[in-house]
Amino acid sequence: MIGRPQVGVLAVQGAFAEHEEALRDVGAETRLVRTPEGLDGLDGLVLPGGESTTFGLVAERSGLLDALREAVRAGLPVFGTCAGMIMLASGTAGGEQPLVGGMDIVVRRNAFGRQVASFETDLPVPELGGAPVPAVFIRAPWIERAGDGVEVLAECQGHPVAAREGAILVTAFHPELTDDRRLHALFVDMVRAHRAHDEVHAAGGAVRVRAQ
Repeated sequence: MIGRPQVGVLAVQGAFAEHEEALRDVGAETRLVRTPEGLDGLDGLVLPGGESTTFGLVAERSGLLDALREAVRAGLPVFGTCAGMIMLASGTAGGEQPLVGGMDIVVRRNAFGRQVASFETDLPVPELGGAPVPAVFIRAPWIERAGDGVEVLAECQGHPVAAREGAILVTAFHPELTDDRRLHALFVDMVRAHRAHDEVHAAGGAVRVRAQ
């Protein structure tokens, strides 16, 4: 039986404490990550909201950006919200900035307007079933372009605002600021599935070695 996965929450900026609480509510152990060493041994990682340009520059200077890029390339499951979604994009519309990358999307920063244009809405997410998800948009981006391998999970005002590709999940809004835990539960399920696959693969490799 697979135990509680260890999910890191990047604690450079943003609502990382709220993400920690949500992850614990859905069965994960959590760890705050502020250095490259903090990524060691994680089963998954959350990139919270905040100011993506500032985060990119700070992470680049500290070496954390390269460590994040390496972890994502190696297949670590990652959940990015708002600025975290921007950081996981392959590119941004209307200006360049340091990115982690990993997901075949191009995003537009502050697409819904500045801070005064922040809003809340009930967002249908068919993947989750049941009632719409309460979604908090704060200086939110949207997905301008998504590659063929990207599964769009939700749209708002005609633009994709939640998506999944492989082991990466992103939302333009802040699920951690509501009591609805379904998106965090979806991510933890992705983490568990990824870890189970790795454990089966490792066990199979061990069997093959012994058989030689």
